[in-house]
Amino acid sequence: MTAMQPLVWDIPGGIHPPERKHLSNRTSIQPAPLPKRLVLPLNQHIGAPAEPVVALGQRVLKGQLIAAANGFVSVPLHAPTSGTVSFIGPQPYPHVSGMLAPAIVIDSDGLDQWCELTPCPDYRHLENSSLLEMIRQAGISGLGGAGFPTAVKLNARPAQKIHTLVINGTECEPYITADDLLMRERTEQLISGIDILAQLIQPDRVLIGVEDNKPEAIAALRTALSERSYQLRVFPTKYPSGGEKQLIQILTGVEVPSGGLPADIGILCQNVGTCKAIHDAVVLGKPLISRITTLTGEALARPMNVEVLLGTPVGELLEFAGLDRSKLNRLIMGGPMMGFTLPDFDVPLIKTTNCLLAATSAELPPPPPAMPCIRCGECAEVCPASLLPQQLHFFAIGQEHEQLKAHNLFDCIECGACAYVCPSSIPLVQYYRAAKGEIRDLEQKQLKAEQSKQRFELRQERLRRAEEQKEAERKARAEKAARAKAAQAEAPANTDDGAAAKPAGLGDELKKLKIEASMAQVALKKAEKQLAAHATPEMQAQVDQLQSAATAAQQALDAAMAASPPAAAATPAADDGALKKAKIDAAMLRAQLRKLEQLEAPDDDQQAELARLRQQLEEAEKALTDLQSQAALPATPVDDGALKKAKIDAAMLRAQLRKLEQLEAPDDDQQAELARLRQQLEAAEKALTDLQSQATPTTTQPADDSALKKAKIDAAMLRAQLRKLEKLEAPDDDQQAELARVRQQLEAAEKALADLQNQAAPPATPVDDSALKKAKIELAMKRAELKKAEKAGSDDAELGSLRDALAQAEQALHAAEATANKPAPTLVRTDKQPIDDTTRTLKTEVAFARADLRKLERDASSATDALAAARQRLAHAEQKLQEHAD
Repeated sequence: MTAMQPLVWDIPGGIHPPERKHLSNRTSIQPAPLPKRLVLPLNQHIGAPAEPVVALGQRVLKGQLIAAANGFVSVPLHAPTSGTVSFIGPQPYPHVSGMLAPAIVIDSDGLDQWCELTPCPDYRHLENSSLLEMIRQAGISGLGGAGFPTAVKLNARPAQKIHTLVINGTECEPYITADDLLMRERTEQLISGIDILAQLIQPDRVLIGVEDNKPEAIAALRTALSERSYQLRVFPTKYPSGGEKQLIQILTGVEVPSGGLPADIGILCQNVGTCKAIHDAVVLGKPLISRITTLTGEALARPMNVEVLLGTPVGELLEFAGLDRSKLNRLIMGGPMMGFTLPDFDVPLIKTTNCLLAATSAELPPPPPAMPCIRCGECAEVCPASLLPQQLHFFAIGQEHEQLKAHNLFDCIECGACAYVCPSSIPLVQYYRAAKGEIRDLEQKQLKAEQSKQRFELRQERLRRAEEQKEAERKARAEKAARAKAAQAEAPANTDDGAAAKPAGLGDELKKLKIEASMAQVALKKAEKQLAAHATPEMQAQVDQLQSAATAAQQALDAAMAASPPAAAATPAADDGALKKAKIDAAMLRAQLRKLEQLEAPDDDQQAELARLRQQLEEAEKALTDLQSQAALPATPVDDGALKKAKIDAAMLRAQLRKLEQLEAPDDDQQAELARLRQQLEAAEKALTDLQSQATPTTTQPADDSALKKAKIDAAMLRAQLRKLEKLEAPDDDQQAELARVRQQLEAAEKALADLQNQAAPPATPVDDSALKKAKIELAMKRAELKKAEKAGSDDAELGSLRDALAQAEQALHAAEATANKPAPTLVRTDKQPIDDTTRTLKTEVAFARADLRKLERDASSATDALAAARQRLAHAEQKLQEHAD
């Protein structure tokens, strides 16, 4: 091992809070007294809780298994002492919520009798799988952080080569000295645990990281490592350098990717306490039943580090350290930065309990009330993960979960550095924890919903197969009937003059054959779609069967049409009754089709019915067209009723088309429906044009009021649609196309309105009060829209269009007032700016000066000169602001 100090890197951010480690690191590790009652929660780690394997009243020995691991990410639990199982059920748990948790309670018999152990001092001949199993069965989880099962972590990437093993001896939290004393007094066991890890992982190098505020531990490690190639790296003290990702960056200069694990870059990190527990499990055969814990705080008479059994009540430990309850203000499990307040003294000590801090009110005063964020940016400067804490804070308040994930909320290690430096005393970490919990709950609900959806789809698939079987049986019957009808249609005519006129009932028979052929084609198309999605021999056989049925039905239809007599050359004009019946049939089919088209998610049967109705409607419209062409053209102009009906039909088609065009992402059926509506609208507009051309033109009569009013309404509706689309912040391609279409329609509508207004006779009297009032209301609405957009911070394009609209409204008002013989109003524009730039700059300087002064006042180690300079800076800034205001 070289004497030269190895290279270390720095991490972004970080703080230097008062350490207060001297309270507990002056004495050696003390054994804690044996408690009379031990409470052992079944979940002392990340993952599934253990499953009890003992019964009430059963006597257990020290080290005996009392709860087995329940799954891969889980660890077993062992009895910390000999005694009797007195209770299995909910017990107090060390959590900020104060909720109960499942636990096993053991009443100690005072004998502290061990069960039979299987030590393995010569572990080097063991296979890696055997070593991993020994660590797993010993119930070892991480003793320095969240408590992740150690065996799972060691086997997290079987195919990934771990080239660097990092041993974490940083212990950067203030007050805590458990790892410091362990490295001083249990050095040999620690190095032995590192040897076991090195044999398991076979890394290229082993790095041991320790902060420079632990000189005794550094000296002990250097002595123990004199014959090993492990590298001890000492680096400057800074919080939170003990975080796993931060320590890896300090020792290697490599940053763990966002959302990734150290194993992804070939690095594994373990705590020194975990290494010592691995030594005890493998070499001594002892499971994890105790740990070293720091008892500290000014409310204790004898702060110290103790080796204590898991499950020991916190109250007994504090009494052993001389707790003065009159001085106690807060009892914290963990350090002051990342720990949490315990609800009472009955909670037990668990595997992740590295410190109990009994603080007085003077030692850890309550934080002042939170104030609004001033966006000083200090939280971002100290964040060790290079996040944006203030932005995460605002997203957490607004429950913008997607933004939180996009800004890497889950990279936050909840170190509390941002809340420590916040001049507004905002509890930022609490917001982040709550947001993480909400996101995890939502993801869990989404997972359950997805599983429910899969079960529903499987059920629907079973129902679909049953329905297909029934459909196949129906089609077989239809095919049989089609063959019978085809045979009947091919029968020779009974009389010679039968070819000249159709037999009675032949029209109805032909209609039935057309419907059956259409339904057969629809069923065939549906089966072909299902075959494309699920290609199975059964489906192929069904498609072949339906193909035969459709062919037979079509042949029957063709035969029936061929057998029907051709139309006479001189067909008489269609009578009014037949024409009226054809119109009624087409109208009824349109109504049925419109009703089905309004369904949001039609099923397969409804889709088939839609196709059938569309085909029938097409035939009905064709028949109606034939009848209308046979009817004699009237010599008189088209009546107002027909023209009005044509206008109404075209308007209804436009409304339906407009409704479908507003869909953001239409599917295939909606695209087909759009094309059909556009075709129908084109035909309706052509028919309307023909009717208008047939009507007798009135050159001298001005446009009627109803047409003019309708043209105004159409133009107003198009303007409203255009205004709504123009308010979109980032329109996509479909919305851009819709914008262009609405602008084109509005231009045509305004042109038509202008033509109608030119045809109308100009009024001989001035514009009435209603027109003037309407112009004033329009101007007020434009002003309100512009103010609303300016307050919302809209972009320049939208503001420009609103200002143009306002100018047009003002011109319209002037024109109305001129027609009404009233003077035009004088427009006065004022630009209100309540705060000028100088005042804003001076106020910002005052806020920064006040924040710096508060930060120095909270820091007990701040120099007097720095405090005086900060106060002078604040007074000078306030004086300049007052002078400018006067």
